Amino acid sequence: MKLHRIALSSCAIAILVLSQGCGRQGGSGSSAAQEDTLSGEISVVGSTTVQPVAERLAEAFEALHPGAVINVQGGGSSVGVTSAGESSAEIGSVSRDIAQSELDQYPSLVIHTIARDGIAIIANTDVAVSDLSLDQIRGVFSGSVMNWSQVGGPDSPIIVVSREEGSGTRDAFEELVLGEGSQMAGSAILQPSNGAILTTVAGTPASVGYLSFGYLDPSVKTISIDGVAPTPGSAAAGTYPVVRPLNLVTNGEATGLARAWIDFIYSADGQAIVAEEGYLPVN
Repeated sequence: MKLHRIALSSCAIAILVLSQGCGRQGGSGSSAAQEDTLSGEISVVGSTTVQPVAERLAEAFEALHPGAVINVQGGGSSVGVTSAGESSAEIGSVSRDIAQSELDQYPSLVIHTIARDGIAIIANTDVAVSDLSLDQIRGVFSGSVMNWSQVGGPDSPIIVVSREEGSGTRDAFEELVLGEGSQMAGSAILQPSNGAILTTVAGTPASVGYLSFGYLDPSVKTISIDGVAPTPGSAAAGTYPVVRPLNLVTNGEATGLARAWIDFIYSADGQAIVAEEGYLPVN
């Protein structure tokens, strides 16, 4: 009887060990089935305004999908349209509306608006003026207003700093502020990026420029427009007048890794990053 109980116990232990072994095998198989299958490499080329937030979004996405690589580069919005339209990059980034002429040239372009961005009027910190009307700003940047004394400041020539042609920020600024019939002042100092605009205005007395909200820092002062300060809150409320879309464009509907990254950008986590970077979420 005693021997029978010992044999029975040994059998039970063996069954338990086998069942645990099967359980471990099943768990390993389940884990393997859940492995991340997103891998590969894509390029994102274009707007220097979109570039910093795109880089952060790429880093967050790559952390979730270690096999994925998102290469983000600048070059300007026009380069972004061309790169996507000619398929030299999977995604183009554009910090303005897509022109009808571009849609005519690349009819397969698909536009993905991932955020909205305000364009702030900035000045060197020694500039005494803190508020201008939209008409006064138009006069300053078109060159018809050339001295700060004409807009309530001291007797000092205004130094205008602008983006180069082909910049999405400049295109949006000209459309929203200068309007039809006005052109950027011929005397304007042209710079190739938002960062260069910031550095130039910060280091040049009596200067004024314009800059994406995402690049603002204390090295320059911001100028309100008709009493409305350039903040994400005023832009979201519709009271700040100079707001433009931040777009990604693809040649046809995005697929594969490009589609997965764009979907991540539209997710709650992606839009939280958009907000942290100082832009306005679209979701």
